[in-house]
Amino acid sequence: MFLLADILYYPFYYLVKYRRQIARKNLLASFPEKSLSEIIKIEKKFYRYFLEIFLETCKVATISKKEMGRRMKFMNVELINDSNSRGKSVSLYLAHYGNWEWISSLNLYVYDYVAGGQIYQKMKNKPFEKLMLKNRNRFGTANIEMNETLRWINDKIQKNIVSTVGYIADQSPKIQEVKHFLHFLNHTVPIFIGTERIVKKYDMDAYYLDIKRVKRGYYETTFVKMHENPKSLPDFELTQIFFNLLESSIKNQPEIYLWTHNRFKHAKK
Repeated sequence: MFLLADILYYPFYYLVKYRRQIARKNLLASFPEKSLSEIIKIEKKFYRYFLEIFLETCKVATISKKEMGRRMKFMNVELINDSNSRGKSVSLYLAHYGNWEWISSLNLYVYDYVAGGQIYQKMKNKPFEKLMLKNRNRFGTANIEMNETLRWINDKIQKNIVSTVGYIADQSPKIQEVKHFLHFLNHTVPIFIGTERIVKKYDMDAYYLDIKRVKRGYYETTFVKMHENPKSLPDFELTQIFFNLLESSIKNQPEIYLWTHNRFKHAKK
């Protein structure tokens, strides 16, 4: 699989140039302290990884539970289990960083009585969406369409079922939906605040997933408790904590962030 990624890299980067202009612009603006040669080095590493993560995502369809457990390690999952055992539901803050698709295998390590879910947005490409949802559900994680999030959570509460739900929280909202801006990677960006509202409304524990790529096809994920009492925080502070943690992760391994994602299109000048 990785041999195929190596073969595809050269035509993909040098000929196809998929969203390379966006990636270069994002990298230059995010790391103004780096030289152009340093930026290009990160950019090339990113495009190699971009192909790898695409193939890794496809591999979910056939990978065994044992093999997945070897390749995606959750270093301190006992924190999540401790929250659930105390009757606390959990919100997991993820980003387009590392292999976020493999995080669905977390469901293999939480208690059987916990409802695991992952929020998604509907895609225009229906065949690809069908494949994605099938892969995410393979280890028992429920696929929750964004507009159905509160309905799903309320259903579990009424049934006295604790839940652990993952949110991709670094996406850019539509400009007409912008409520607040925060600092992230040398930008002032609009943010989604839905995850923070859910955490506070239902008094959930909130964790950030710090993903590290150990080597090709191998990851370690550490759960970071974002605050002992999120309900006590002022509005938007929990979300700022998430972006601070994400920025720190990205600076450690910048090549595994999704730089082709036009995250900064509505950033303030």
